[in-house]
Amino acid sequence: MVSDTRSERVLIVAPVGRDAAAIADLLSANGYCAHVCSGASEAAAQAGADTAALLLTEEALVPEQVPALLNQLGAQPAWSELPVIILTSGGESRSARLLDLTAAAAGSVTLLERPLAAATLLRTIEVALRSRRRQYQVRALLEAQLARETALQAADRRKDTFLAILSHELRNPLAPIRNAAELLGSAQLTPTQLRWAQSVIRRQTGHMAALLDDLLDLARITQGKLRLHKDPCSLRSVIEAAVETARPLLEKKAHHLSVRLPDEVPVLLVDGVRLAQAVGNLLTNAAKYTDGGGSIDLEARLENELVITVTDNGIGIPADQLGGLFTMFSQVSSGNRSEGGLGIGLALVKGVVELHGGQVEARSAGSGKGSEFSIRLPVTSPPTDPESTEVQAQPDRLGKLRVLIADDNKDAADSLALLLSHDGHEVRTAYGGHAAVSVVETFRPEVAFLDIGMPELDGFAVANAIRQRRAGAEVCLIAVTGWGQEEDKRRAREAGFAMHLTKPVDPDRVRTALVRLQNGEVLDRGSAVHRVD
Repeated sequence: MVSDTRSERVLIVAPVGRDAAAIADLLSANGYCAHVCSGASEAAAQAGADTAALLLTEEALVPEQVPALLNQLGAQPAWSELPVIILTSGGESRSARLLDLTAAAAGSVTLLERPLAAATLLRTIEVALRSRRRQYQVRALLEAQLARETALQAADRRKDTFLAILSHELRNPLAPIRNAAELLGSAQLTPTQLRWAQSVIRRQTGHMAALLDDLLDLARITQGKLRLHKDPCSLRSVIEAAVETARPLLEKKAHHLSVRLPDEVPVLLVDGVRLAQAVGNLLTNAAKYTDGGGSIDLEARLENELVITVTDNGIGIPADQLGGLFTMFSQVSSGNRSEGGLGIGLALVKGVVELHGGQVEARSAGSGKGSEFSIRLPVTSPPTDPESTEVQAQPDRLGKLRVLIADDNKDAADSLALLLSHDGHEVRTAYGGHAAVSVVETFRPEVAFLDIGMPELDGFAVANAIRQRRAGAEVCLIAVTGWGQEEDKRRAREAGFAMHLTKPVDPDRVRTALVRLQNGEVLDRGSAVHRVD
């Protein structure tokens, strides 16, 4: 039997005697939802998408009310064919109005001649409701398809907007890099100007690398491939790292930052790098959307959980934008004002926090009234205090290593070779896979930086070829590639690479890797210990 819901109502129009009441009592007694209408006009007004069937007696088809009912039946959506059951007197002389109604809803009209058994009427009602339920299923499928199409269209618009923003954001740092590079070719540069040009290139390439890292991280989160590395970590160190990340923008806009931590600063079991990244993104977001000289408060407190809030007195968030803040490529706009960036920072925050089992939320009283972002995390304390064992890269500590650099991008290979030569290493370059393999026999490198995407013989094939040679058995292989997904790292591990560096490679990471090799952390009895970062 059916459930008593509006979507399965049976409208009854029977104006003669007690016919309507008797039919309603019969349907209700058998579990159907019956609603008696005063006439065909009321039935026309009620017979919308939440009506399952319409039951009329022939006497209900009075001339002044039938047109409205005909209009309603003719205006149904494509998925709908409202079942209409008409109780007739039988015989050959059916009224013109009955014939009109039958023609208007030909596929859904059932004529029952009176007198009829109650069981016949009930079976007819049940058949009509089964038909209507199938129509509701079709409606649900159509609505789901429309929702998917709407979502795809919205995603396509966001993609186009994102590509335009990405192009803009990458061109911004390219302009000063190109200008600084042009200046470096001048023989008249003063030492101060030389240092300035170098700092511009270093700062702007760092900005580009950060953009690409954010994109890569977001892709990992979206695909469920971002893995946390939880270690004992002090809350203070997380907050200090986050503030350091946002400091350049805070100082540029002359903001006042207030930081408040609990009296007893806990040690947490978290991925300190990722959590600092999330808090740093909130600080950067607050700095970006607060006018110069504004106030930003960062507070961490212990309740039943760890609560980290970032509050600002900036431009605020319109109520209609609060719901979509943590979606990809979302950016707050107020009036004609919109800040730069890719619009992925808050989506990254949400992904990192949720991987830690926490939640992030945003509040704002509206445009011009500032905003507050809160991270809530369960407190998981490690059994012991953390001890930092990280090795810092110090170029002057490096001993001399024989280093092979293989990359089909000649500028990339030569610039890294020059950098490592200045650090005191003996370096050879190869601009293709076959050349790299041949260099191994004569040069006998201790370390080989291999570009994975070389044509003809890629980095994986080169690694395999090196391992097959006596001179390559103990070479520490480091992959250098523009691909940084978990699958790419897995393939690097399986191919015998000790490390995986994503382009553009940070020189400090290269130096740190070589320090670790010298300290025996990776280079131990050749390449026996592999750790792909």
